[in-house]
Amino acid sequence: MWIQVRSIDGKKTVRVDDLSKLTKIEDLRKKLIEPFEAETDSQKLFFRGKILVDGHSLFDYDVGLNDLVQIMVRKPIIETNNNVADGDELESSDKENQKPETPEKANSDIEDEEVGDIEGNIYKVGDIVDARDLSNGAWFEAKITKVTKDNSESTTKVESDEITDKNKTDESDGFLYHVQYEGYEEVEQLKLKNVRPRCKNVIKFPNIEIGQNVMANYNCEDPTERGFWYDCLITGKKENKSKELLATVYAGVDLTPLEDCKLIFPNEVFSIESAGSQINEKDIDLNDATSTPTMRKNKIECEKCRDNPRVKCKECACSVCGGKQEPEKQILCDECNKAYHLFCMNPPLTKVPEEDEWYCADCKNDETEVVRAGEKLKQSKKKSKMASATSKSSRDWGKGMACVGRTSQCTIVPPNHFGPIPGIEVGMMWKFRVQVSEAGVHRPHVAGIHGREDEGSYSIVLSGGYEDDHDGGDEFTYTGSGGRDLSGNKRTAEQSCDQLLTRMNKALAKNCNASINVKDGAEAKDWKGGKPVRVVRNCKGRKHSKYAPEEGNRYDGIYKIVKYWPEKGKSGFIVWRYLLRRDDQNPAPWTSAGKKKIKSLGLEMKYPDGYLETLKEKEREKEENQGKGKKRKQSVESPTSTPKKTKVSAYTLPGDLQKLVKEDDKNKKIWDEALISCEEGKAKFLQSVEDLFTCICCQEIVFKPVSLDCSHNVCKSCLSRSFKAQVYSCPACRHDLGEKYPMEVNAPLSKVLCSLYPGYEAGR
Repeated sequence: MWIQVRSIDGKKTVRVDDLSKLTKIEDLRKKLIEPFEAETDSQKLFFRGKILVDGHSLFDYDVGLNDLVQIMVRKPIIETNNNVADGDELESSDKENQKPETPEKANSDIEDEEVGDIEGNIYKVGDIVDARDLSNGAWFEAKITKVTKDNSESTTKVESDEITDKNKTDESDGFLYHVQYEGYEEVEQLKLKNVRPRCKNVIKFPNIEIGQNVMANYNCEDPTERGFWYDCLITGKKENKSKELLATVYAGVDLTPLEDCKLIFPNEVFSIESAGSQINEKDIDLNDATSTPTMRKNKIECEKCRDNPRVKCKECACSVCGGKQEPEKQILCDECNKAYHLFCMNPPLTKVPEEDEWYCADCKNDETEVVRAGEKLKQSKKKSKMASATSKSSRDWGKGMACVGRTSQCTIVPPNHFGPIPGIEVGMMWKFRVQVSEAGVHRPHVAGIHGREDEGSYSIVLSGGYEDDHDGGDEFTYTGSGGRDLSGNKRTAEQSCDQLLTRMNKALAKNCNASINVKDGAEAKDWKGGKPVRVVRNCKGRKHSKYAPEEGNRYDGIYKIVKYWPEKGKSGFIVWRYLLRRDDQNPAPWTSAGKKKIKSLGLEMKYPDGYLETLKEKEREKEENQGKGKKRKQSVESPTSTPKKTKVSAYTLPGDLQKLVKEDDKNKKIWDEALISCEEGKAKFLQSVEDLFTCICCQEIVFKPVSLDCSHNVCKSCLSRSFKAQVYSCPACRHDLGEKYPMEVNAPLSKVLCSLYPGYEAGR
C-alpha cells in the first residue's frame, strides 16, 4: 500500500511506499523525516480535516490506497536575548506597542455624548413614540431611552416647527434616538424619519378619505390574517355591509409600495400624529389612566394557541408543561429555541445558569464524545465489532490489495445490472480484484459470486478455488459457494459440509431458463433464453486451466447457465454444480481472433495509480543494496531506448449513430471534440463522451438530457428540482432561463447515449 504526502503549501509531493493499513502514525512520521527534512516533533499531519495523532493507525483514520495526506512542518522557535542597556530605550519601546488611549477616549465621548433636553432635538428621553423596524418597515410601540448627537455624517439641523411639514419628514435633525420596543430589552438607534409620536386616534370609517395617509394593519405573507402596522395610502373605499378598504401599503426595507391591498380591519385605521404631539411617560403619571396609550394588536406569534394566555402551549411556552406562568423562571435553548421552566427540568434547576449559551438535553453535545484537536480518536461502534478489533493475532493483515478498498465506483450502470458493462471490452485485464470492482464488472472484492437471491447472479469469478471445477474455455462447470470452513483469514479450503441451494447458489440458479428445483436441480431447454452472467477469470486458476490468464484478472464476456444439479464432490460432500456456456458475439480472448481484436483495441494490463512507480522504486533500492561493495553490471538495454507504443485501431461510429449525432445541432462543438478521440479506440471515445456529457448536478451521464441555450446539458429531473427550488438559471453557468423555460428532451442525444451505454438509464 502507498499514499501521497504533500506539503501544506503544495510545493512538494512525495509518494510513501511499503505501508499497511496497520501502520502507526508515529511510524509514518519516521518515513517523512528525510524527504521533508523535518523531525517527528515538528510534523503536523492532516487528512480529511483531521489531525493525525500518534498511537493510531492509518486504518483508524480510513486512509486508503493513494490517498493524499498533508504535512505542515513547524519551524523551531529561536530564542533571542537582546539586552537593552538604556532604561529609557526600553520604556520607549513599550510605548510604541501601547494603544493611544487619549484620542480614542475623546472620540468615544463625542459619539456617545448624551444631549438630554437641550434645544434642537425633537424628542426627549421618556417620550412614548412609534418606531419603525428597519428590517420590514412596520411600526411598533416604543419609548425613547437616550438621545445622542449623530456624528456619522453631516446633517442639516431642522427646527421643530419645520418637522410638521410632510415634505421634511425624511430629513434628519442631527440626533440619534435610542428607542426600546415594548416587550423587548434591545435598544435600537434610529434617525428622526423612523420615529414619530404614538398613534392613538382611530379614524372612523365614514371619515376615511381616498388619498389619505394613515397607519393600518396588514399581513404581507397572508393577507387574510392579522399582521403588522404599516404606512398606507387609501386608494379605494366601498361603504357597504362589509366595509371594504383598498390601499397602497409601504413595506420592506426600501418601503416598497404594494398596490391594491385589501385592509381586513377597516375599523382599526389610525391617523398619523405630527411631531410635538407626543406624550412623555412623566405626563402619564400626572394625568388620569385614560391618557395612557393602549397597545395595538399585532401579528399572532404562535399559530397553535393564537397567543391566548389561558391556553397551555408547548410551542410558545414551556415545552414540558406548556404553562405560561412565571416567565422570569423560563430559559431558552440556544439551539432549538424551546422554553423550559427551571422547575420542569430533570433534574430541576434552582437558578438561571450564568453561561452565555445554554442547551437543552436534546441539543447538548456530549463533551466526552467530542474529539478536540490533538486528542485521540474515539473508537466507533462499527470498527469495534470488526474481527480485526477482537483478533489476538499479531499478523499484519493490512498490506493486501483486498484490504485497501475502492478508490472509485462505477456509476454508469446500477449494481444489479445484467449483461455487459458499457465501455468494458472482452479481454480487458486488471492486476487486482479491487480494480475489477471499480470497473463494475464484478463488484465484490473477495466473493466469487455477485447476485441477489430474488433476482439472480450478475457476475462470477473463476479462480480455481474449488477442487471440482472444470474449465473447457467456451464451456465450464462451476461449483457453488459454501460448504467450506473459511474461519480466520482463509480464502480457500476443502469441502467440510454439504452445500445448500440458498443465497448466492440460488441466485446463480435463477439465471437458468428453468424453474427452481432445490432438490434435483434443472436443465434449460432454451439455455440462451436465460439471464446473462459476466465471467472473470483469475490467474489463480492457471494451475488448473490453460484458459486462465497468466497475470491478474481478465473479463471473458457473457455466459449463460445451461443446467445446475447437486452431486457428491471429491471430498464426499454434496455440492451444487453449474454448467455455463459462452454466449457472446465477441471472440474469446484465447482464440486467434480474440487476440487480434485485443491487439487492435490496444488492451493492456491495468494497474492502480502509482503501482508501477512503486515497483520501480523497489527495484532501484534492491539494485543499490546488491551493488554495495561490488562492481555493478552494465545494463543490457540502452538507457535511451523507449518501449514501443501499441498501435490502436481507430473506432468508427455506426451509421445510425452518425445520423443522430448530425441531428444534434445544439451539441455540434461537443461532438466534434468527442469524435477526435475515436482515433485512440472505442474505450477512449466512450470515456470522452462520458466526461463531456456529465450532468453538473448529479455528476453522472445525463439522462433524458435537456440541451440549454447556453450549450450545457442537464438531466431533466435535475433541472426540474432546480426549478422547484425557484432557481431559474443554468446550474453550470447561471445563464437566466426564465420561469417558463420549456424542458424539452434532446431526443437525438438521448438515443445516442442509450446506444453507447446500454442499461445506464436503469434506476435513474
